Amino acid sequence: MQVVKVRRIGNSLGVILPREALARMQVGEGETLYFTETADGGYRLTPMDEEFAAQMEAAEKVMRADRHILRELAKR
Repeated sequence: MQVVKVRRIGNSLGVILPREALARMQVGEGETLYFTETADGGYRLTPMDEEFAAQMEAAEKVMRADRHILRELAKR
């Protein structure tokens, strides 16, 4: 387990994540991280929005399966 402290950053509060944690998540400065609330009342920090990823996967399936319909719609 790694521990981080909440610190004042300008007029806000924030945490500084350890380099090792950022490397494991494969994120760098300026990238977005997502907090997801867990069933036990905690939070999970991930480099991707899982709900959005699931929606995109569903959209890609539709685009592959109904490619001909989408082409016709694009003509109009």
